[in-house]
Amino acid sequence: MPSTKAKILNLSLVLTSLIGYLEWGEDKTAFLFQVEAVILSKLFQDPASIVHPFVLLPLAGQLLLLFTLFQKQPGKALTFSGLGGIGVLLLLMFAIGVMNLNVKIFASTLPFLVTGILTIRHHRKENVHV
Repeated sequence: MPSTKAKILNLSLVLTSLIGYLEWGEDKTAFLFQVEAVILSKLFQDPASIVHPFVLLPLAGQLLLLFTLFQKQPGKALTFSGLGGIGVLLLLMFAIGVMNLNVKIFASTLPFLVTGILTIRHHRKENVHV
């Protein structure tokens, strides 16, 4: 049953990444799921406008993790690549939240970070028992 736990963890990584919270400017705020909806709409309207590493890397990470949900046994390499892709953005947001003492941003990244740690631990234990 290790594949079920791995799939649950991978789905949790995608879902917890969507609740990341951003603030910029004087009055601009958004959750990542809102930003991602805009990005996906621009993907078809104006693809050149979303070509940026902090847009493409997390999106690719989410797609990799979603792909693993359809595998019989989620691939470790795909899981870690997806985690890394999304993790770059969420770790940056975590650092920004800590540096600016912004509890909303800081706290919004914690579910993803905890799930990421649990995912890494799961795959490390999986290697020990094999």
